[in-house]
Amino acid sequence: MNYLYVTEILKSLQGESTYQGIPCIFVRLSGCNLRCDYCDTKYSYETGHKKSINEIVSEVDSLKLPIVEITGGEPLLQKNTTVLMERLLKKEKKVLLETNGSLSIEKVPAEVVKIMDIKTPSSGMADKINIKNLDFLNKNDEIKFVLCNKNDYEWAKNFIFKYDLHEKCKILFSGVFKVFSYSELADLIVKDNLPVRLNLQLHKIIWGENSKK
Repeated sequence: MNYLYVTEILKSLQGESTYQGIPCIFVRLSGCNLRCDYCDTKYSYETGHKKSINEIVSEVDSLKLPIVEITGGEPLLQKNTTVLMERLLKKEKKVLLETNGSLSIEKVPAEVVKIMDIKTPSSGMADKINIKNLDFLNKNDEIKFVLCNKNDYEWAKNFIFKYDLHEKCKILFSGVFKVFSYSELADLIVKDNLPVRLNLQLHKIIWGENSKK
């Protein structure tokens, strides 16, 4: 039987990405191969609960929303994540995948919206990017840079133009909550005319910085 280790399944508002503010079901899978310094979901490092694909799909159906995000941790660590995505697509769900960019996205179904992190220097994981993933992105996909300071900002800006990311997909700049001020980040984006979207962590603004919603 196909199964996955799951940390939690919940219904909330999409807090980030271009889907921000839209009600969404989150399937948070367990385990992560990276240890970012600013990680706010360390509880997902643990093994979690073993659930069959059928159980997960049934629970998602019971929450009665059309948008589902598969997140973690790092969801692509588990081989059956692709099976889950395919099952949800057959249910005519809009499927989003949030991934840390270190593992190949080549086999992710094309219909899935890939929201891929590119780790900046302050994460301590900037050398973990699987650069080949840039070849598998399309216009519906999104790249997210999580920024702690102006050095991260300049690094991300250079990365964008080095790889012409703005020609490949949507780009999100997210300041770490209460670390890199949204107003400072917004001013930098406007000053430099960057082809990016300011990405606020809406769930933290609404429910507080320790919210799991």
